[in-house]
Amino acid sequence: MRLVFPGGEHAPVELDDGTTSIGSGAACTIMLDGAGIRARHCEIVVDDTGARVRPLDAAATVLNGRQVDGETVIGPGDLLLFGRVGCSVGASERKATDAAPKAPPAADDGRTRVRAVLPRFLLRGVSGATLGKTFAVTDGAVIGRQPDCDIPIAAEEISRHHARLKVTADGIHVEDLGSANGTFIGGKRVQSALLKPGEELRLDTVRFLLVTPGMDARQQSAGARAEAVPPAAGSSGKSMPWIVVGVIALAAIAFALLRL
Repeated sequence: MRLVFPGGEHAPVELDDGTTSIGSGAACTIMLDGAGIRARHCEIVVDDTGARVRPLDAAATVLNGRQVDGETVIGPGDLLLFGRVGCSVGASERKATDAAPKAPPAADDGRTRVRAVLPRFLLRGVSGATLGKTFAVTDGAVIGRQPDCDIPIAAEEISRHHARLKVTADGIHVEDLGSANGTFIGGKRVQSALLKPGEELRLDTVRFLLVTPGMDARQQSAGARAEAVPPAAGSSGKSMPWIVVGVIALAAIAFALLRL
């Protein structure tokens, strides 16, 4: 079994029997440098029974679009996401090379092989039960409280099936599924709307930020900063009463001087 990093963050790695550590720390077997990568991010254990990924240090590890909370079996064809660095799991080339004699190529059955790709968009939790977690967004994914949801969120304020997410070229189209507490984009309650990278999605009090694997930290927080800073027009409106008071005071002083 091997790990392939299509973004070039690391050379392909053959997974030998034993434990392979992944993280930004110098002691890790696979050192990765990227946003969201912890010093000891996760481990992959390979033995006679197969391979399993084990998250460490409450780090965000995603397998095929779902957050990994404990030791989970992996195999060829799976997609792993460490923070915002992704890799695909493939069969070991070493064993295929050592095998003899080489098997003849399989006959073409006419079916097109689907190439595994990394998710285009990610939801990064910024509050509540999702804080520090990252969820890969797949087309048609349902987010809700039920365990059978594509993105399950264990929070009482989330409806069982809260919203559906559809991947588009410009972002994620969010459709509220009749939730009790509402779906919000940029602080505005919506029934159906487009969520763009850098914008905030809120399900009642649980908040997410939509990011892409290529976004840096400044780009990710740009949307949140824009919402936090009040518009200039609002600021001028707030200062208007004080201007009126100043004009009235000056007029009163001028009137008093004229009477002297």
